[in-house]
Amino acid sequence: MDTGLNGKVAVVTASSAGLGKGIATAFGREGAQVVMCSRSQERIEAAAADVRDTGAEVLALEIDVTNPDDIERLITSAVEHFGGIDVLVTNAGGPPAGTFDRFDDTAWQTAFDLTLMSAVRLIRRTIPEMRQRGGGSIVAMTSSSIKQPIPNLLLSNVMRAGVSALAKTLADELTVDNIRVNNLVPGRIATQRIEELDRANAERQGVDVETVTQQQLGNIPMGRYGEAEEFASAAVFLASDAASYITGATLQVDGGMIRSLW
Repeated sequence: MDTGLNGKVAVVTASSAGLGKGIATAFGREGAQVVMCSRSQERIEAAAADVRDTGAEVLALEIDVTNPDDIERLITSAVEHFGGIDVLVTNAGGPPAGTFDRFDDTAWQTAFDLTLMSAVRLIRRTIPEMRQRGGGSIVAMTSSSIKQPIPNLLLSNVMRAGVSALAKTLADELTVDNIRVNNLVPGRIATQRIEELDRANAERQGVDVETVTQQQLGNIPMGRYGEAEEFASAAVFLASDAASYITGATLQVDGGMIRSLW
């Protein structure tokens, strides 16, 4: 299948590891020029080296997506280096696990800036660049919590629902500019983030991590956690010409875990 991504410019945030790195690598394999970022220059350079092994040209930047000035620098650098932006994948590390009584106003504000406002600012700054190119594709990485709230992940549940609503609204507003906007929802994908969440849930329940893992596997019809490469393939599809008539959609990559009808 020809994805039409060869030579396109894809910006993937929070891409030094996990799902973000997997997506950046998948775009590289499709011939895209990739912009990657992380809060650590050392980590993003190491990840970029792996993506360059696909033959892709990569721009790697130290960026904090909670900082508006850093977002401006990211998009400006991408345009200066590659001439424009065709694809944006909004991604950020998840807020800490915990229940309502644990979080004060500072924790709520931090989660708001990390999860929701990073997506708002990235998209707002990227739209003019996509308009210059005659269109583009925005893939908003969210969470299965937008379908069914996840226990012990209150902050993520609330903020990611906002990201989903943002993407759905923009899908309608931006069709006139030939910009497609879709949500991409991971289930239990085998990454460091999932390992951390399993440990947090094990501590909360007073059991070992393996017990939590087996509980989670029991909720997945396919009986396993997904791989980052499987999730990345879905991101490439949504951004590609193969998905040219798809906007405002929410694609689940979850092994059948989410039971909701919509």
